[in-house]
Amino acid sequence: QVQLVESGGGLVQAGGSLRLSCAASGRTFRNYAMGWFRQTPGKEREFVAGISWGGGRTNTADSVKGRFTISRDNAKNTVYLQMNSLKPEDTAVYYCTGRFVTTSWVPVASREYDYWGQGTQVTVSS
Repeated sequence: QVQLVESGGGLVQAGGSLRLSCAASGRTFRNYAMGWFRQTPGKEREFVAGISWGGGRTNTADSVKGRFTISRDNAKNTVYLQMNSLKPEDTAVYYCTGRFVTTSWVPVASREYDYWGQGTQVTVSS
């Protein structure tokens, strides 16, 4: 079992930055591919970014490419999402997610992940 706890959300003006953190419990964090999704009311959960178990491979949604960066620190059992040049359309609840893997695969579909955090609200004002 892995428990995920997000932090770092909040209110920011357009053009600003935020860094989300996701702290994971358990000693096998390094065996998990990790990802970030976001969701707004009435819409499906949307893939934002994912990172392989070792951090050597990442996958980023086109809508945030060049603005958001995912990274991880396996020594701290933490994955990060650095969000720059934020836009009002980035407003959503952001979820951290993880899945046990044996390769450098980075899942992009929500159904491919097993564990989810409770979410953290990000609001970007215009």
